[in-house]
Amino acid sequence: MELHDSIAKIVLENPIRIVFSNKKNKDSEYEKIKINLTNLKNKEIYQVEKFTDKQVFHKNIEKEDLEETMISLMENFKQMSAISNEYNFDIRISKKGKVFFSKHEQKNKVNISSSHNKKKNYILQEGMIIPPLIDLGVFTKEGKVVNSKYDKFKQINRFVEIIDHEVKNIEKDYSKESENVLHILDFGCGKSYLTFIIYYYFTEIKEMNVKITGLDLKRDVIQNCNEVAEKYNYENLKFELGDINGFKYENNVDMVITLHACDTATDYALFNAINWNAKMIFSVPCCQHEINSTIKPNSLDIITKYGIIQERVSALFTDAIRANLLEAMGYKTQLLEFIDIEHSPKNILIRAVKSNISNEKKKRAIDEVEKIRAEFNFEQTLYSLLKERL
Repeated sequence: MELHDSIAKIVLENPIRIVFSNKKNKDSEYEKIKINLTNLKNKEIYQVEKFTDKQVFHKNIEKEDLEETMISLMENFKQMSAISNEYNFDIRISKKGKVFFSKHEQKNKVNISSSHNKKKNYILQEGMIIPPLIDLGVFTKEGKVVNSKYDKFKQINRFVEIIDHEVKNIEKDYSKESENVLHILDFGCGKSYLTFIIYYYFTEIKEMNVKITGLDLKRDVIQNCNEVAEKYNYENLKFELGDINGFKYENNVDMVITLHACDTATDYALFNAINWNAKMIFSVPCCQHEINSTIKPNSLDIITKYGIIQERVSALFTDAIRANLLEAMGYKTQLLEFIDIEHSPKNILIRAVKSNISNEKKKRAIDEVEKIRAEFNFEQTLYSLLKERL
């Protein structure tokens, strides 16, 4: 699973070149395998090159097949390196099967891709006339990114990219030609810049049937957001006043989104998503005080010796526990880097997709949570909410 998660992180960054080397078995047919992003008949595809001692075999694959192909090829090699327009990646597998993964931002970003790909292929491209981005001050009226808002532009695109990675598996089921509707709930939507962008992405770019509800505690914010949605003629985008804790939603919920829901608000959002049996969850936590205020190590006092270390470790513990609890509830869960840590320390995104998780994996996920709680004696809200079901 660790290998799958590492490969998923690489695929999300639209790699340009990938090289598999150091084969596990000397008798393996291929000495090395390369994958290159290329353009065929105005369509981006990946070309796979397999090298034997004397020959090279070529095969083209669709972009959506890249992750599965990489996982399959990695079964025969101990090392893989990849490069995108912004990052270098390395995966190394030890003799004992341990996976070592690294990701480094290129200090001097040089576009090394083929001529068709001179910049990062954002889903929301500069030059598009996207009303919410103009009103939010991210784009000018001409569709240019405002210099001071470029980090915000990257953040929005990153969230959309991570959603897009999963939505490709279901988009046909919710196309405008079908009668199916994808129900999405955005907890703690605030001023709702992301909510509006997600609605635009689903309706204008993916051309899917969606109904999105934004939830927040501020009455004036909800009123303003509903007025803006009406201005854009976003008929299936509504905003409601309500608390994440105990919110009742009558319709089926297919996707739950949270962006910087503070402290235990993220736990209540995840708990509701689990109760609704949501197909997909995308959550970027914000400040996380609960474990930090209750942690009491039995023996590892070094964790609490320095305040800044205790704070950061507590935040990491919180998200690791959330991920394990989601897995115990039947979700394939990944913790992904949301944005570069230089822009914000709150850079972890929880992506959970309802899957067929084995009872063995569920039990192991629970056991790991119990062990860390036994050592550090802290409280954690999602664990408390789910305790009777674990």
